[in-house]
Amino acid sequence: MSEVLAPRGPDDDGIANLGWVAFGHRRLKIVDLSDRAAQPMKDDDTGCVIVFNGCVYNHDALRADLEKRGHRFFSRSDTEVILRGYIEWGRDCVLKMNGMFAFAIFDPRDEQVFLARDRLGIKPLYLRREPGCVRFASSLPALLAGSDEPVSIDAVGLHHYMSFHSVVPAPRTIISEVRKLPPASRLVIDRNGCEAVETWWQPSFRRDPAEADTDFGEWRERTTAALNEAVRRRLTGDVPVGVLLSGGLDSSLIVGLLAQHGQQGLKTFSVGFETREDEEGDEFRYSDVIAERFGTDHHQIRVPSGELLQHLPACIQAMSEPMVSHDNIAFYLLSREVSKHVKVVQSGQGADEIFAGYHWYPPMMDSRTPLDDYRAVFFDRDHAEYRRAIDGRYDPGDASSAFVEQHFALADAELPIDMAMHLDTTVMLVEDPVKRVDNMTMAWGLEARVPFLDHELVELAAQIPPGYKVDGGGKYILKELARDVIPAAVIDRPKGYFPVPELKYLSGGSLEFVKDTLNSRAAAGRGLFRRAYLDDLIDAPHEHITPLRGSKLWQVALLEAWLQSHVDG
Repeated sequence: MSEVLAPRGPDDDGIANLGWVAFGHRRLKIVDLSDRAAQPMKDDDTGCVIVFNGCVYNHDALRADLEKRGHRFFSRSDTEVILRGYIEWGRDCVLKMNGMFAFAIFDPRDEQVFLARDRLGIKPLYLRREPGCVRFASSLPALLAGSDEPVSIDAVGLHHYMSFHSVVPAPRTIISEVRKLPPASRLVIDRNGCEAVETWWQPSFRRDPAEADTDFGEWRERTTAALNEAVRRRLTGDVPVGVLLSGGLDSSLIVGLLAQHGQQGLKTFSVGFETREDEEGDEFRYSDVIAERFGTDHHQIRVPSGELLQHLPACIQAMSEPMVSHDNIAFYLLSREVSKHVKVVQSGQGADEIFAGYHWYPPMMDSRTPLDDYRAVFFDRDHAEYRRAIDGRYDPGDASSAFVEQHFALADAELPIDMAMHLDTTVMLVEDPVKRVDNMTMAWGLEARVPFLDHELVELAAQIPPGYKVDGGGKYILKELARDVIPAAVIDRPKGYFPVPELKYLSGGSLEFVKDTLNSRAAAGRGLFRRAYLDDLIDAPHEHITPLRGSKLWQVALLEAWLQSHVDG
């Protein structure tokens, strides 16, 4: 298991045999580079032992508080702050922490293991129960490597993947035998294998009546202050921090705010691919504007199509779960180059979800049928098409519609737009863009920090009236506050994505990769997809596009390629 996790922590490793518990760790040195911060880390007085992945941005303030309470520290690490925070506050230590984290603490005093995950699920935590054993890890493949027990496809997880835009909500995964701890959850396991799990945080979209008279200017000021603080917090550590600069509003704003914080010689990085079907494969003209404006040490990374296809299998190998977005390979190859220069980057993920940047939010503003309207703009296929696509062994009913309906009913929200944003913030965001960035950066020992997912900023954004977010084509309040920071040409540009035309328009080498994958002996033996459905997709790839402009052929091929890479291999 530790070997599989080695890319996530290339700087050090450790294993602790604690009797009925064993911990392993792979370290990426960011805070306190000395061996005093090595893991697994033990407190000699209580015997408590921790393994931890992530970063606690307010660790200095928590350390000062704990020192006043009589704690003495042997390291400067945030790892020790979590450990001593647990000793002081117990399981409520997570309430004190601002950051991204997944950790496990063995407490011999009550013979329990305590596991927890951050509020927005930025850091992953997978679990697998076997006879007499519970395993956990930062990646699903590590759990597969740690056991010879067989695995099977989870029918509900498969329905989510094929219907809910490849989003498989926690605790499920595509593998029946592997689960993931949901975001903002804490789990206790005793030596008999008994488990108790609870959610310890949820954003509320129910607005405080006392804020009814708060005007746009006040909301903008509060958002500006919160975002500034979120960016500042993520400068913590003992290594330089760079920025993944796509040329869009979100990453450009981060660069501008860092410049305002006095960052000099900031390293920024952009990636581009070859143009295909008259669609440009890069957005360098926008990222160049920001790099020049703020005098960053800018790196343009150009990837030829041949190299993209060459590294596609390694990119799939780096996925903890099958992730269909074309820009996985962009993040993977970008991270490879960035890791040669820095160990930490800030990234703009999350702004679209918390500030309503996507095109499917305006239709939800006046929706009278929230489930139907959300499903129409977000789902990749309806249940009837799912049944045409998948072998009958894997028909759980319309599980994805049922999930969304239940989430809307239970969300701390009243308006349809808020129900959709609550779902996207707590589920879709976690299982798509956040997971994508974590997997692809950590594949190269690179830590990505996402200031838009600072939980205090997320809580604030949830309270902002939806019109202030949806107006102006989305992210209105973010665009208006950005006018004091970055050029208007970047703010008012058309919305872009990481363009990877080679995978969007399947032909040539990419189409051959897809055919080889779906026509392989492994795919035939698995019998997951109905042959007639595959033939329809292969015969006319450009005619089978999802409402979100994704390729249905790429979606099924990516799943099969992931299974061949991780399950068959």
